[in-house]
Amino acid sequence: MQIAEYMNQLGSQARIASRVLAAATTEQKNHALHLIADALVARAEVIIAANLLDVAHGRTLGLDEAMLDRLSLNEQRVRSMAEGLKQVASLPDPIGEITDMAYRPSGIQLGKMRVPLGVVGIIYESRPNVTADAAALCLKSGNATVLRGGSEAIHSNQAIAACIKQGLIQAGLPEYAVQVVETTDRDAVGQMITMPEYIDVIIPRGGKSLIERISNGAKVPVIKHLDGICHTYVAEDADLTMAWQVCDNAKTHRYGVCNAMETLLVDAQIARAFLPEMASIYRKKGVELRGCSRANEIVAMTLATEEDWSTEYLAPVLAIKIVAGLDEAIDHINTYGSHHTDAIITQNYAASRRFLAEVDSSSVMINASTRFADGFEYGLGAEIGISTDKFHARGPVGLEGLTSQKYVVFGQGQVRH
Repeated sequence: MQIAEYMNQLGSQARIASRVLAAATTEQKNHALHLIADALVARAEVIIAANLLDVAHGRTLGLDEAMLDRLSLNEQRVRSMAEGLKQVASLPDPIGEITDMAYRPSGIQLGKMRVPLGVVGIIYESRPNVTADAAALCLKSGNATVLRGGSEAIHSNQAIAACIKQGLIQAGLPEYAVQVVETTDRDAVGQMITMPEYIDVIIPRGGKSLIERISNGAKVPVIKHLDGICHTYVAEDADLTMAWQVCDNAKTHRYGVCNAMETLLVDAQIARAFLPEMASIYRKKGVELRGCSRANEIVAMTLATEEDWSTEYLAPVLAIKIVAGLDEAIDHINTYGSHHTDAIITQNYAASRRFLAEVDSSSVMINASTRFADGFEYGLGAEIGISTDKFHARGPVGLEGLTSQKYVVFGQGQVRH
């Protein structure tokens, strides 16, 4: 079968399944999630054996240790996948919720009802646990999904897909509600992102190059973020102890994540009191500091270049800039940031309100670490990704982000005059 024919078949099957899922009860969906979780645990040895094939192939391809670690599965990771499915089952079902009910002068009652998006296509790299996570979130939100994992995890993803299929069938739901693309041919991705008749939205999860390629070629709406260039601005009235603690956490809690701080902005009025101790904390943890000329007058560090202000390091490297005040801080963030997550450390109510209003990012924080920009931390239970777009979803995308709303009208025979 040709790639185009194969992908169209998957799309057609997903579209039909999506109509059944949209009408499925919460109990049916939760039952399927528990059955899939049970299948994962029961077939853990089969999944791990398949994963060993992927890891061995990855070594022959020269994948680095960090990539191999993300690719690898063991019994604990399989059990964590199963537990994640059960956690999604325990979350409130957003589908069918009716809100904003109000009577109109005509006597009709108007509201909004939450409904699935339809068919969600997800394209991702390396981590095979995404197969289970994405399937769970789409299933709970009433969406059919087509999953295209990276070629490096093909055996693992197929083994997990078999468990998902088994659980769906046992629960009486369409087996095509979740489909994992079986080919590693890159043309499958090109086809998948140009099928608006079958797929309603694409969510890419992976490196910047993957997301850019998908965004540039897609004929289907894309929920994405390209970079996580996150800032923390330490204002002139910041509590120093708080600022040291929050800025330490924002950078060093984990380096290779999209919500880690990449640029630290320090108000000139507080820089000499704040920066020496902050630099000492970072250096003890092996963080390379790249600062502007004014920062270098206070603490010796590598001189930052223009490129540093727009770089997502995903590493123990931090850019530091001294700014003249709130206006310059906001201007810098809106100029160089990626609209992901930005924070201010301040005790000034007016400054914090201005920061909230004027910083154009999907998450804006006052006196808190940027590391909190996460679906679990936000109480979403889980996330499919983080969006820096303004349509359709913004910030961490959980169950509600995988839904839309439609107007519903209740009448008693009213006619329009």
